[in-house]
Amino acid sequence: MPADRTIRLGFLLAGLVLAADLATKAAIVAWVEYGASHAWLPVLNIVHVLNRGAAFSFLHDAGGWQRFFFIVIALAASVFLVFMIRRPGTSRTERIGFGLILGGALANMIDRAARGAVVDWIDVHWGVHHWPAFNVADIGITLGAALIVLHELFGRKQAREANG
Repeated sequence: MPADRTIRLGFLLAGLVLAADLATKAAIVAWVEYGASHAWLPVLNIVHVLNRGAAFSFLHDAGGWQRFFFIVIALAASVFLVFMIRRPGTSRTERIGFGLILGGALANMIDRAARGAVVDWIDVHWGVHHWPAFNVADIGITLGAALIVLHELFGRKQAREANG
């Protein structure tokens, strides 16, 4: 696939993650009362919680300064990710991963700027043991990061072996 098409693919995936995340968060805010939890599957609840911190509610109760801190971090990360998607020599797999991360970072940044917190709504659990609630943006970030790590561990090695 030509480089310009893989660049477009990275940005397309970013846009899809961004749109899906903002749409699902809008639906949760509109239809699920804050603090509510609705069983959807035996291991999945739909909840409506606000996270003022980062992953796993890191810095959730920090007093408010973290909102601007995480917005600045997301902006800086987004600039870096755009650069990485557009950079010559970036592989298709990396562009896909960077695009997924970019969409998630932008979506959570927009949510944080608009609401002062990120809406989390997916609650995965096994019995009474719950994983911290998350959202579509978090899925994009996690999948993108995993894809890049796997590519670094296995994809680059295969490319080196194929080239001699």
